[in-house]
Amino acid sequence: MAEEDYGNFVDWNQMGDAAKSSGPTKVDCKDLKEFKQMARQGYWAKNHKLRAQVYQQLIKAIPCRTVTPDAEVYRDIMGNAATKKSSSHNPLPEFVDGSPVPHYCLKAEAVASAHQVINCLAGQFPDISHCPSLPAVTSLLLHFSVDEAQCFEHVSRILACNEPGKRLLDQTFLAYESSSMTFGDLANKYCTAAHKLIVATAQDVLEVYSDWQRWVLGDLPFSHVVRVLDVYLVEGYKILYRVAIALLKFYRKHKAGAQGGPGNQQQQQDSSGVRADIQAFVKGIASTVTPDKLLEKAFSIRLLSRKEITLLQLTNEKSLQQKGITVKQKRRNVQLALNPDTFSSEIVSAKEMRDIWSWIPERFALCQPQLLFTTSNHGCSLNRFYSHCEGYEPTLLLIRTTDGDVCGAFLSTDWEERKRGGNKLSFFGTGECFVFRMKPEMERYEWVVIRHPELASSTKNQGPDDTASSEGQNSDGNSLQQPDKPAGELSPFLSARHFNLNSKNTSMFMAGNFDSIIVGGGDGNALYIDSELNHGRTGRCATFDNPPLCAETFQVALLEVWGFEDAMVS
Repeated sequence: MAEEDYGNFVDWNQMGDAAKSSGPTKVDCKDLKEFKQMARQGYWAKNHKLRAQVYQQLIKAIPCRTVTPDAEVYRDIMGNAATKKSSSHNPLPEFVDGSPVPHYCLKAEAVASAHQVINCLAGQFPDISHCPSLPAVTSLLLHFSVDEAQCFEHVSRILACNEPGKRLLDQTFLAYESSSMTFGDLANKYCTAAHKLIVATAQDVLEVYSDWQRWVLGDLPFSHVVRVLDVYLVEGYKILYRVAIALLKFYRKHKAGAQGGPGNQQQQQDSSGVRADIQAFVKGIASTVTPDKLLEKAFSIRLLSRKEITLLQLTNEKSLQQKGITVKQKRRNVQLALNPDTFSSEIVSAKEMRDIWSWIPERFALCQPQLLFTTSNHGCSLNRFYSHCEGYEPTLLLIRTTDGDVCGAFLSTDWEERKRGGNKLSFFGTGECFVFRMKPEMERYEWVVIRHPELASSTKNQGPDDTASSEGQNSDGNSLQQPDKPAGELSPFLSARHFNLNSKNTSMFMAGNFDSIIVGGGDGNALYIDSELNHGRTGRCATFDNPPLCAETFQVALLEVWGFEDAMVS
């Protein structure tokens, strides 16, 4: 088949270097690992016909539903394309949520063909309720299709993919919204500096992150997105996360340069302004970042796995389902559902609380802070601490010392879990726990395994783990009680047992009994507070690998515990 047959919809004048045909003319490869390497290296990137043929081969290999509409179905529905004129004035289905068809390098009349294909897809896939990325994917594949019918078949196979554990396009609002939350979790973990920038400049971080797929499939110039498509068709959905995180890293670098350095104070603005700024940066990225450099940055992110993404996505989907958020509704400013005029803490300001909130898993962004316990109102009693905090999960612990230092911890699990250990001071909780300090500068210390995943590969057949003594140190010869909690109640990715950890060192998250509470264990404690909530200690611990959070021995001036109230209910 002639090369131009694969370019019927292409305006070759806009294609630039992509219009040239050089390099290999065929791909002779059956090994998936080798194929993946070729895709990443751009083996077929300089030959339009070869790229079209490879796409056809890759899409044909996608496992699909038994009944998946093909090119013949399209021809039967649409009739003879030569006698039926398509129009870009035909409105797109509501489920694309206002996303236009990106023109990329299409001829003007080819945009109408994309509209026609998408509307036909809508009729054949009535179960799609939210798919803003569909116009971009359709437009891209039209560049490499012989006719509308072939493009229709290729997009149909992507939509109908039924391989277990593999996803190619979000097709419901629940999947799309949870993917935005998952992107927030990943951004928080893998590009902390850029995430801090977004938190500092945008009023609603989740609203900014809701555009993450649009950055890749919609805003990237054709030369860049087509290289992403090369890898996406081989490796699947996770490449979109990788590229979006890389874009966020480049955006942060761009802003640091524009502001004269990262130390300059960023002014907070309406989220729509930040969204527009990122969109403009991504659209113009070709002036500073080549496609190869973008992919290089994307694949330099170590340890980001499909398993991690899938488990985070499932956790966030479950959180949304529990809140009844399964269809699109008017977005609330829920990155922190906090009214500065009514929020009142004696330890932190509204701005400081917002900064702390930015570290918390995205699924709790739909909640607002609820004061559960404060020593100024409830007194310095550990029993009252427990009675006010039990039944709430997660919680946020804040401490101000008599020296004026402020530190605390995000605690993933209900304090009532301590009772499962009987009278022993036994550890519980998950790897979502973290500790932090506010001065001399804000710093968070996550579970050590997040920064050093090699610690997760301990032996599966361990003996009993260690308990903490009443003084908050490890006792030799005793067993650490790790109560079994139903799997559905934990974030599956961050459950300690998911990693088969050596609990003696790295999974001592939180513990409590009648005379103390402890956060972090293993060769010391991140926080130890006595039964009168009056005296405490802090030091390095193996679980968080943190320095002392304030003076190593301190007196508590004030202690607060905050819960997470469902903002949708309130």
